[in-house]
Amino acid sequence: MAPARENVSLLFKLYCLTVMTLVAAAYTVALRYTRTTAEELYFSTTAVCITEVIKLLISVGLLAKETGSLGRFKASLSENVLGSPKELAKLSVPSLVYAVQNNMAFLALSNLDAAVYQVTYQLKIPCTALCTVLMLNRTLSKLQWISVFMLCGGVTLVQWKPAQATKVVVAQNPLLGFGAIAIAVLCSGFAGVYFEKVLKSSDTSLWVRNIQMYLSGIVVTLAGTYLSDGAEIQEKGFFYGYTYYVWFVIFLASVGGLYTSVVVKYTDNIMKGFSAAAAIVLSTIASVLLFGLQITLSFALGALLVCVSIYLYGLPKQDTTSIQQEATSKERIIGV
Repeated sequence: MAPARENVSLLFKLYCLTVMTLVAAAYTVALRYTRTTAEELYFSTTAVCITEVIKLLISVGLLAKETGSLGRFKASLSENVLGSPKELAKLSVPSLVYAVQNNMAFLALSNLDAAVYQVTYQLKIPCTALCTVLMLNRTLSKLQWISVFMLCGGVTLVQWKPAQATKVVVAQNPLLGFGAIAIAVLCSGFAGVYFEKVLKSSDTSLWVRNIQMYLSGIVVTLAGTYLSDGAEIQEKGFFYGYTYYVWFVIFLASVGGLYTSVVVKYTDNIMKGFSAAAAIVLSTIASVLLFGLQITLSFALGALLVCVSIYLYGLPKQDTTSIQQEATSKERIIGV
């Protein structure tokens, strides 16, 4: 029975990774379409806030389905959400860290050349692998480390856009920019692995954990929305510029976010990074077909690196335990 369970588990993991990749690619394409065709541009900050609300509502519904009865559902909410301020505080950490990451990324982009930013920001991939090793006590083979850095280079090439000459001189502080990008990279790695550790360190339902995180996420994103766009939102309205396409993008973002938590729960953050890289490649190919985007040499090389890195990372690690045991037994025989 054990092999059958392992096969089901593997198929489930592959299913989750595939769906997450396809949803992320569809989201990117849909977002590009809304940005290029919208007559009145909506506030992206409000879209992020609404996405958090939708993810919360879906998680509540899935928890209700999981518990099976209204009484157990109320008891679960009362015990794990309303009656657990410590757990709520624990799950607010990723939301706060992601908020810091987004602000630091914006600060870095304002003080670094776009090309330098593209390259350095991809260091979040090996940083996530390092946090996985340090925080979760896991080990990666040399080949897996090589594939992680290969993925980092591949994503950089896929997203590479040559710098364009401009007559506008912008005052930049490279030291501040590199400091901000370092903080953003560390925040990205830490927040993802921290959430993974919380998910896997107890038997608490995934949907309960999602509810706990999305509650704090709504507070953080709502505060960020009014801090950055508050005046314009009061003037034009919270849903200014929304169309059916915008709502579709928000729906895809919500589904993608939920599948991301499932992927983190049953695989890990490194696999999530590989899935996200594959989504970037797929969305770019789709943009070629839909929007006439031109394939460049850097994209082709980057896509090849991404594919090779995914293959290398997925190769099974050599089990050296039996070899070491055999060597030890031989030494004992020789000693005798």
